[in-house]
Amino acid sequence: MTATLIDGKAIAARMVNEVRAEAAELSEKGWTPRLVSISVGDVAAAELYVRNQQRHAEAAGVAFEARTYPATISLEQLTGVMVGLNADPRVNGIIIQRPMPPHIPVKTLQKAVHPLKDVEGMHPSSIGNIVYNDIALGPCTAVAAVEMLKTLPLDIEGLNVCVIGHSEIVGKPIAFLMMGLGATVTVCHHMTRQVAVHSRAADAVFVAVGKPGLVTGEMLKPGAALIDIGINRVDGRTVGDAAFESCARVAGWITPVPGGVGPVTVATLLKNAVRATRMQMDHYTAAFAVEH
Repeated sequence: MTATLIDGKAIAARMVNEVRAEAAELSEKGWTPRLVSISVGDVAAAELYVRNQQRHAEAAGVAFEARTYPATISLEQLTGVMVGLNADPRVNGIIIQRPMPPHIPVKTLQKAVHPLKDVEGMHPSSIGNIVYNDIALGPCTAVAAVEMLKTLPLDIEGLNVCVIGHSEIVGKPIAFLMMGLGATVTVCHHMTRQVAVHSRAADAVFVAVGKPGLVTGEMLKPGAALIDIGINRVDGRTVGDAAFESCARVAGWITPVPGGVGPVTVATLLKNAVRATRMQMDHYTAAFAVEH
């Protein structure tokens, strides 16, 4: 292995320390950041994820309330719950846990979250703001992946970047974030001919497809940075979208899976939580000043 590991846990720890300090400052002003998690039905995988989020949030000084609704709840009832949370100044961020039952479209719920409480960065306005290089509350995984690249000794202005995968919440936002930083970006997807031609020309490659072993060492320029966002289960192990050993022999830097983008994504969610709280505090303070 020649590649240097990009330590997601260490990056996340630094971010959480910053979050903890800001959360304490907000708490002194009466604005303790508070997240509410919404789950529907009995989903074991989501429960594990919620417990993980709660543990990290509380360690960073962010209050966390997990709410689980029965699988029989209607879309109208759940939308009503969202309206109440949006109106409650004690709630600063709303997290929608996936999966949802088939009769509850996740995108509809994401649109129901007030943009100021969209700590996951999934509201259409949060995604759209990236086009204008406004990442106040950007989508967590995309922002985390870009933050990891920014820790490397690379000049991002003019950097050739290849993004493999063009989902609305990861691939496309990464492309816009990198363009906002001055990089030259190529986006590959399932209709791209000869993905390797594009990836081999790149100084940095992001991959987020959900196919284990998709990216191999032969697809990389020697010394390139590889940010692997994929999470797959293979033979009881968690692996990314890159064939790790093969890529590590060629890349200059590589993220491990697990322990790479995942911890930084959670830290980004918490960073969004304190940022959302501060934005709401400023909003209410300004509104109070106008009234008086």
